[in-house]
Amino acid sequence: MNDDGHVGSSNELEAQLVVEIFVRDLERSLAFYRALGFELARRTSEFAALRWDAAYLFLDQRPGAEEPTDQPLCANVRVVVDDVDRIWERAQGLAARVVKEPRNQSYGLRDFTIADPDGFGVRFAQLL
Repeated sequence: MNDDGHVGSSNELEAQLVVEIFVRDLERSLAFYRALGFELARRTSEFAALRWDAAYLFLDQRPGAEEPTDQPLCANVRVVVDDVDRIWERAQGLAARVVKEPRNQSYGLRDFTIADPDGFGVRFAQLL
């Protein structure tokens, strides 16, 4: 959905916790996140609100941001899904940097982490 408005839905405005990340190229980041399964809730020329179920992820375009490095991630956002291996298959087609391949964890999740085009970590997890 394309929306030139600057005000989100009441669900978006009332969301308890929203992660907002800075991206160098909004179009590239939108393509990445939508290919993973995020839904576009609204956007302007420099901002997009994405949804995964009832959770939001904001992308704020900052063309002057630094290029990502291969350094360890300083943060990631976790998305809990029903089938982590299906999302892993999607991620493989994106040529994203793999930070951690799918693995059953001692803390009760099967998860993996990839880096988005700007070096931000995205971790998908499934309850074991």
